[in-house]
Amino acid sequence: MDLPKDGVTTADVWAAFVAMTDLIKRTPGVDFIGDLDDDVHMVGPSESWPWTCYLLADVDSQETVAACCDFLRTIRVGESDWKLWKYAKIEARVGRALVPRQPGVPR
Repeated sequence: MDLPKDGVTTADVWAAFVAMTDLIKRTPGVDFIGDLDDDVHMVGPSESWPWTCYLLADVDSQETVAACCDFLRTIRVGESDWKLWKYAKIEARVGRALVPRQPGVPR
């Protein structure tokens, strides 16, 4: 990580990340299913630098997804002035359940 020289540690970033996931889990409208970290089982370069993890949740609305993304903008890292967005990026995917289409029936 590109840690600044103002005393922020990897432990500070990790604590902020855990705080973010805890907030997501407690957000009304979020059914947190689980998380995955591909640092051990991914072979080849990551699509984004340098590591990727995934949070899977069933969420009631796009507005709730946006509220969860905002945690990155508000959670402070350690005692620094930096927020979590300095060290992590969210790419939220919003979709619907994959269901087989019936022939001749429009979506």
